[in-house]
Amino acid sequence: MKRYQFLIFLSIVLTSYLLMNYYIYAHAITAFEPGTPSRLTFSLIFLCVILLFPFGRIFERFWHARWMYRISELGSFWLAAMLYFFMISFLFDLAGWVTSFFGVHAFLENQVFQKYAVMISGGSVFLLLIGGYINARNPRLKRLDLTIRKPAPVKELKIIAVSDIHLGSIIGEKRLAGLVRRINAQTPDLVLFAGDILDEDTGPVIHQNLGSCLERIQSKYGVFATTGNHEFIGGINKAIPFLENHNIVVLKDSWVAPAGQAIIAGRLDRDMPRYSGQKNKSLKEVLSGADTSKPVIVMDHQPARLKESAEMGVDLHISGHTHHGQIWPLQFFTRRLFKISWGYRKMNTTHFYVSSGFGTWGPPVRIGNRPEIVIFQLHFEGNKPAEE
Repeated sequence: MKRYQFLIFLSIVLTSYLLMNYYIYAHAITAFEPGTPSRLTFSLIFLCVILLFPFGRIFERFWHARWMYRISELGSFWLAAMLYFFMISFLFDLAGWVTSFFGVHAFLENQVFQKYAVMISGGSVFLLLIGGYINARNPRLKRLDLTIRKPAPVKELKIIAVSDIHLGSIIGEKRLAGLVRRINAQTPDLVLFAGDILDEDTGPVIHQNLGSCLERIQSKYGVFATTGNHEFIGGINKAIPFLENHNIVVLKDSWVAPAGQAIIAGRLDRDMPRYSGQKNKSLKEVLSGADTSKPVIVMDHQPARLKESAEMGVDLHISGHTHHGQIWPLQFFTRRLFKISWGYRKMNTTHFYVSSGFGTWGPPVRIGNRPEIVIFQLHFEGNKPAEE
């Protein structure tokens, strides 16, 4: 992304952020009488809260310390809270317009009502975030048994697929160690990472020595990955070498056939042109030279190029990226943006799965969906298994 494009994007984001927060503040401050110490205290606390996340994310790039990461994490909760407080503020405005039309809006302007409304709203959002935090830290194992009508040297292949880990300042050593333990407990034949393994900057990942944890993944035929948009955001020239230096084979618009079991292809993220100026390859180009009479598995981080996989007769297509909205009601938008926001679907002979992801972006909260580790048990038809 060119510098001027980034500055324009950043200006739009910051302006939107400040306007949303001013809208929330303008509603919440009405619960405090003008000129009172409580009003001033609330204003100062509100200002600190809204600045915590942006300042934390900026300074953690230059100051790698665990307490700085915790500041970023604490501040990130506000992003989720802000969404709900914005929705609540809008509903109060809507109620005000309706009651004003009928001439019964006076009770909404009562100081006591406004104070209790702020207290109840704040308590409700707090409880919602606690529940969302607990949910986000407890990924489920999602199992799918799929039949691939192509020959392979083995009857079955067990694949663990994980997307959107977002390793960094918020998702660190403890969460990654838990993921590695759960992967190893399944004794997989293959482990596939479908993009956004890293959050953005590699600094917190290196500082926490997360690479040594990645090296503990046990897989019969290896660990393979493709890039997501966040690897490009954080710097693809740092992200790929980091992963490759820790026993992960990154497929960059390329394919491999580990032990001749199946064709595993990884597509560079579709946002690549924005960051590198290079054009994306077609799936036909990516699979050039591959023996597609064997089972073909494609990893493509964003579920936006599904048609190509169906037309090419890919057997299994794995994506992530959407987080299935991560925070309700954002899944309504991801359903509009993508043909599959989350879950399994079959088109022609192609099995598609879009994962809701393991980690989180922004607030460490999931509301209305579950994080997951996906286990594919592939059954091949077409020949007898080769003798080992």
